[in-house]
Amino acid sequence: MATEYGQGYGHGLGLHEHGLPEHGGGRRHRLPAGLRAPFEARSWREFGYVLLSLPISIMLFVYAITMVSLGAGLLVTFLGIPVLAAGLVGCRGFGALERVRARALLDLEVADPEPLRMRRRGFMAWMGAVLKSGTSWRALLYAVLHFPWAVFSFVVALNVWVYGWALLTYPLWFWVFPMWAGRDGLQIYGDETHSFYLDNPFEITVTALVGLLFTLATPWIVRALTTVDRLLVHGLLGPSKLATRVVELESDRGVVVDTAAADLRRIERDLHDGAQARLVALAMDLGLAKEKLAEDPQAAARMVDEAHGEVKTALQELRDLARGIHPAVLTDRGLDAALSAVASRCTVPVEVQVDLTERPVPAIEGIAYFTVSELLQNISKHSRATWAAVDVWRVENRLMLQVVDNGIGGAATSGGSGLSGLTERLDAVDGVLVVDSPVGGPTRVTAELPWRTV
Repeated sequence: MATEYGQGYGHGLGLHEHGLPEHGGGRRHRLPAGLRAPFEARSWREFGYVLLSLPISIMLFVYAITMVSLGAGLLVTFLGIPVLAAGLVGCRGFGALERVRARALLDLEVADPEPLRMRRRGFMAWMGAVLKSGTSWRALLYAVLHFPWAVFSFVVALNVWVYGWALLTYPLWFWVFPMWAGRDGLQIYGDETHSFYLDNPFEITVTALVGLLFTLATPWIVRALTTVDRLLVHGLLGPSKLATRVVELESDRGVVVDTAAADLRRIERDLHDGAQARLVALAMDLGLAKEKLAEDPQAAARMVDEAHGEVKTALQELRDLARGIHPAVLTDRGLDAALSAVASRCTVPVEVQVDLTERPVPAIEGIAYFTVSELLQNISKHSRATWAAVDVWRVENRLMLQVVDNGIGGAATSGGSGLSGLTERLDAVDGVLVVDSPVGGPTRVTAELPWRTV
């Protein structure tokens, strides 16, 4: 396994293991977020998104309703099906534009949905694929649902934004009323006998303060409105949960296949370089001993004795190889005994505590054993630790593993290290590997595996 210690998790990225900024990193602002929000580029991009949503949603809504209505009306003829398919394809195209707009203005990364799956070529196959695709119908649903929301968000965002800035800047333009309108100021109330104008310094100041409150609140109101847009785009225009899960399973299957191939290559290499080479040398030594048996019995006896030692060494290598694949003690007695055996071979004292009332399926048990074994090998080779501990327990439907040592720390899952290989192996069975290893130690590696029983 490659060296992981001393590399520093997230080295060069300023991140700890959960992907959050490190303390002391990042840009520090003098103004709090509430005061600088009206002037941030993000707030203006979100406001621009809301303003653009109205004309775009009008076009999309009109197109979707027109095409679906026309297609439904023509279903009595053959023309209804291609018209309906064309309408759905158009909605998919609008959906692609909406994903681009959300990515540019909302910083929302939404993966492209699954493409059309056609078993054969031809226009009829294309129409069938369009009509059967859930992506097409979700895009149509987006076109219908987004229109009323776009109207609502446009009206709310535009009013609070305009009124906020208008009231905030009222001290700068209130002179327009007495000079050009013949009034004392902005009229708040008026009838035949009474009228109220904002014309004295106190009222102008209060108006500006109210405008300041509106201005400070507007970015957060717009952000709340765009949160609904984010949910609509992500939920209706992105890949479905089923498609995402299929992609994950395909990726996991590739990892499992690659891991199995790598294990086979490792076993073949160990057999070729270890036990097989010793057995070949043993056969040659026994052949020489047979030839010398009649001429020099004492030399033949020495050669047989040496061959006996080689046999013991080859048997030990085969046992170690079998133990690395799936030890017999794991099959016979479970994780507690198997991990205790692994811990006894570690170069530092290891405390093992296994709290399981029943055994998981052999596949999960084997991965748990392999994970702890690899982590203990890391501790032996790289950690410079004087103590380590292994804890195994169950939480509902998850099997939890934790390996702790007091070494130098700096363990990393990046850079093609052995820990990255463990991460991929666990991810292939919906598992998780979390590394907490600050430079200087201690190191705490937690693995989580699905619990399945026979």
